[in-house]
Amino acid sequence: MSQQLPDIETQLANHKLSQEDYKHIKEILGREPNLVELGVFSAMWSEHCSYKSSKVHLKGFPTSAPWVIQGPGENAGVIDIGDGMAAVFKMESHNHPSFIEPYQGAATGVGGIMRDVFTMGARPVANLNALRFGNVLNDDDISKHQRYLVRGVTEGIGGYGNCMGVPTIGGETSFDECYNGNILVNAFTLGLAKSDEIFYGKAEGIGNPVLYVGAKTGRDGLGGAVMSSDSFTEESKSLRPTVQVGDPFTEKLLLEACLELFKTDHVVGIQDMGAAGLTSSSFEMAGRSGSGMIMHLDKVPAREEGMTPYDFMLSESQERMLLCAKKGSEEEIIKIFEKWDLDAAVIGEVTDTGNMELFWHGEKVAEVPVDPVSEEAPELNRPMKRPQYLDLIKDISIDDFPKVENQEAFEKLTKSMEVVDKSWIYTQYDSMVQTNTVKKGGELDASVIRVKENGKALAMSADCNVRYCYVDPKGGAAAAVIESGRNVAMTGARPLAITDCLNYGNPENPEVMWQFGEGCLGIKEACAELTTPVIGGNVSLYNETNGVSVFPTPSIATVGVNDDENNVLMSNFQNEGNQLYLVGESKSEFGGSLYMKEMCGTVAGKLPEIDYAKELALWDLVIEANKKHLLECAKDASSGGVAIALAKMAATSGLGCDVSMSVTDERDIFAESMSRAIIEVKPENAEAFEAMVGDLACEKIGVVGGDTVKINNVSMSMDRLKDNYFNTFKRVVEQDL
Repeated sequence: MSQQLPDIETQLANHKLSQEDYKHIKEILGREPNLVELGVFSAMWSEHCSYKSSKVHLKGFPTSAPWVIQGPGENAGVIDIGDGMAAVFKMESHNHPSFIEPYQGAATGVGGIMRDVFTMGARPVANLNALRFGNVLNDDDISKHQRYLVRGVTEGIGGYGNCMGVPTIGGETSFDECYNGNILVNAFTLGLAKSDEIFYGKAEGIGNPVLYVGAKTGRDGLGGAVMSSDSFTEESKSLRPTVQVGDPFTEKLLLEACLELFKTDHVVGIQDMGAAGLTSSSFEMAGRSGSGMIMHLDKVPAREEGMTPYDFMLSESQERMLLCAKKGSEEEIIKIFEKWDLDAAVIGEVTDTGNMELFWHGEKVAEVPVDPVSEEAPELNRPMKRPQYLDLIKDISIDDFPKVENQEAFEKLTKSMEVVDKSWIYTQYDSMVQTNTVKKGGELDASVIRVKENGKALAMSADCNVRYCYVDPKGGAAAAVIESGRNVAMTGARPLAITDCLNYGNPENPEVMWQFGEGCLGIKEACAELTTPVIGGNVSLYNETNGVSVFPTPSIATVGVNDDENNVLMSNFQNEGNQLYLVGESKSEFGGSLYMKEMCGTVAGKLPEIDYAKELALWDLVIEANKKHLLECAKDASSGGVAIALAKMAATSGLGCDVSMSVTDERDIFAESMSRAIIEVKPENAEAFEAMVGDLACEKIGVVGGDTVKINNVSMSMDRLKDNYFNTFKRVVEQDL
């Protein structure tokens, strides 16, 4: 079975393994590995699968709370949402594949995250996405390519999600030059299940059969996990074969077949075949149970001729599951999948050897102990170094640049790619299928679905201000947790838990590793202070091209519960004559702000102050006042400050406003102090609302109404504002068509 590999140096380079790794592999096996075994170790010890550079920093994340049913370590996290129902959710990246092949990369990212959720026994009911692109504004090749990527990724997300019948109800899309060489595509799915009917990825019970179900295996995606664990170069454009090809119609059948199977008593455990395909699914299932496994690879359904054991183990073909069943139930399981026109085959069984034994037409072609592959993956404590740029930018302020009139700034910011409406993107997604969507993309901040089983509503939001993370990697990551939670709270829902997608540059760069470590500290701190535990997530490293890494981008998705589906708070103006309040303290804080980026052409300064007690007090005020039906709408003031928050509220509602807020400097209408919200209240509820404010700063700043937006010394007609807000993005993204 074992044989000396030819040209071992080349083989190790192709598999992204070091000589030290190879020595360790030989110690584990007690001999030289063959090609199949080398491929298994390569996939399982890749950055993408083993988290070898990141796991030392991930330790200590808050992961438990009374409502947490399942934290990190499974396909998805699970929280109790009351009345016997659970929310199952996860967020993952598909960055490298989407840069190489935008349609299929984004599509299979959506498909993969949905499988993570329904393999837990939950029906997917909502998708979000967090997308980051480079500069799309210029007429050069970079911007043209970025616009091509925007169009391809959008079509891929819509093409897969729409066919699956799962609504894409929100997310965020932002643009920065740091993503010119590496776009980020982060996909989030939430599903619902009964809290006592959750399924887990385990393979236990000696002699129990192991079944392969779903689509046939091909060579697409071969080596995808290893590809996603490396930086990009010019040669990376030839990597298309490593990108998976998705078929949403097959996945829809797989979803329904699995949910039908879950109603039976046949399943011991089930695992999605995601990154590293059959390798990761089999090793993870056996590893969680302390079992061994035999697999006969010649019994795996194939769609290509001449496939080898290596191909079968490392292919990342989509729409496939591996399941461990109770002995004697094989025929009934196969009948269910054949009914849905899917392949199903018994390919192995659970053993007590602790080894993964792979056979090919009766001949053993690989034997690898399970635990060492999972437990002895390299754990790297990579060198860390505080980036020098932080000392260069920390004391830069807006006063170091020529002063710009507020009206000019307002005109420019309302047309900023970060601010403007992205309806060109989100209208390509079906947001209303399943008929449970209460608040969707385009309606600002968090999105909301109703849970018809218990009359509650789930709010969810994906957020990260990458400029904050650049000027202060720790504080910026904490701010992402804060903003995501605040957006959820602004709908009247109580934030309960987060999932994350930690996108960073090359971990072999000590400055990037320092950014990552600081980001993890920020998330730990914020989640502990806000009682929003981390129940799952994903790390994506090597987001670097030709030595240039992306800004730290820890995307945070928060989920919260509103006890009344009929009392969801909106984020735009509701009626003329209503009063507007600004809750929270406003200061001249511009570090990492949109104003500095757009008006000063720089990302610099000190992060706005974080005060967790004030943040929680703001959440409590909005949630409790909404329960008493005192509020008409609530929107956080974040990127672009109060002025841009009001502009968005006006544009999306079609109602103007007349506002005067207290400022120290006239530019403070664009300042980005944290823990602030704009609240709309009916005049007859004003006194009761004011009585609930407590120690929070609160200022009555104006009224809703009119055909103009007026904020201190700036104004804009509603017609002009709506044109800026609703049409700018379409003009930009379609200019090459």
